[in-house]
Amino acid sequence: MSADPRGAFMDEDASSGGSGDDSSKRLQPGGRRKRSRKAAGDAIVDAMLQIASASKMRAAAIMKNNEEDPFSITKCINVLDDEMQDMSEKSKDDFDLELDEMELIAAAAGYYYYNTLTTQPCPSLSPTRGCGFMTEVLNGPEDLCREMFRMDKHVFQNLCNVLRQKSMLRDTAGVMIEEQLGIFLNIIGHNERNRVIQERFQHSGETISRHFNNVLKAVKSLSREVLQPPPVNTPSEIIVNNRFFPYFQDCIGVIDGMHIPANVPAKDQSRFRNRKGFLSQNVLAACTFDLQFIFIYPGWEGSAADARVLRAVLDDPDQNFPQVPQGKYYLVDMGYSNMEGFIAPYEGVRCHLHEFRGANQLPRNAKELFNHRHSCLRNAIHKSFHVLKTRFPILKLAPQYAFHIQRDIVIAACALHNFIRREEQDKDWLFSSVEGIKVDVMPDILDEQAEIQLVSSIQEQVAFSVRDSIAAAMWEDYINNWDEW
Repeated sequence: MSADPRGAFMDEDASSGGSGDDSSKRLQPGGRRKRSRKAAGDAIVDAMLQIASASKMRAAAIMKNNEEDPFSITKCINVLDDEMQDMSEKSKDDFDLELDEMELIAAAAGYYYYNTLTTQPCPSLSPTRGCGFMTEVLNGPEDLCREMFRMDKHVFQNLCNVLRQKSMLRDTAGVMIEEQLGIFLNIIGHNERNRVIQERFQHSGETISRHFNNVLKAVKSLSREVLQPPPVNTPSEIIVNNRFFPYFQDCIGVIDGMHIPANVPAKDQSRFRNRKGFLSQNVLAACTFDLQFIFIYPGWEGSAADARVLRAVLDDPDQNFPQVPQGKYYLVDMGYSNMEGFIAPYEGVRCHLHEFRGANQLPRNAKELFNHRHSCLRNAIHKSFHVLKTRFPILKLAPQYAFHIQRDIVIAACALHNFIRREEQDKDWLFSSVEGIKVDVMPDILDEQAEIQLVSSIQEQVAFSVRDSIAAAMWEDYINNWDEW
């Protein structure tokens, strides 16, 4: 006995004549037409669907009354047999089907399998089986879920609920949304190959690939909701610290570039080779001081300067970069021009955190003091990058995907980063690990040489005036009122 792709069971000895064969139209002695294998298969599939629908209430009653063996095939057969008799009595003319004993058993077995699959938890706890692996992770210790799915259990369940409620993903007959998301997180959280995931979840390579792409599209769609413009009011991280307030009260976020290793064809490698010599995509990122991403623009060649990428984004309204409110600004490093809405540190003086250590730690003038505090605030985006890459190591290596998939993975990872931050705040183990510390990033001097930008004199005057006024105010307070800096 073999199985038709649509789920019908057929006899191997059944006629293989096509539906267009004249023999399939001959009448049997009883007046019935002899059905071909395809016609018989279609009929059985239709019968199973009608039987399942008709016997739904009665089967539910049987399961309720007998908790020890709610899915007895014998009982299913009896139910189906009764329903078939009722249906044939009511509509003999419309329901021209004959189910022999084997066909009835096949229908009952299918009905039995459907119910056990969709309503019963998988009893296996073996990590070598897909359903069992999910059960082990979700029923196991919190650290196991963190290791395998890169987030806490309740965050994982909440994310599944959001994707289900918004119809971004749907359960399939063999793979629930939880397992689809688990496959995706296992891949980007460990940079695992398809073959490893096949073995772990016990699905074919095609199934793994299909669900990976489906979840990637769903999370990318979710990014439109979790990547939001920053609030215009002064961030609390600035208000509570008298080293930053009121000097940076109009600052709303930080902007910087992030290089992600890229896998590109040989013909494109010269464009994607950055100044450090490896292939990468340059990702423009903006984040708040709460370590949430505001804007992500991946896909630029690694050879492109940060300032060039920002200028391209600002000049292209289709990129939907959040408009900088009047009087507000982002902090940027020396790889960008100091212009209205984007305040860079002073050139020619110390500006990196590691330069203020040891015997030379105290600032010697207003520009150095400004640069040090500017760098302390700008460290927020380095923390965000650190947490993002630690949670999703696929961003540290060049994955073997088409480039548009590599680009979308960056967006999806940032969307998940924000979702976890909103759900957990400081309770997440990775976010809490960077709380209250400075993440050192050794500067690349070549990367921090800003390209010559065509900035209007008015924009320059506004930006330089804002920076100078902030530096003068904090230096005066530092000299006259501060015992510490």
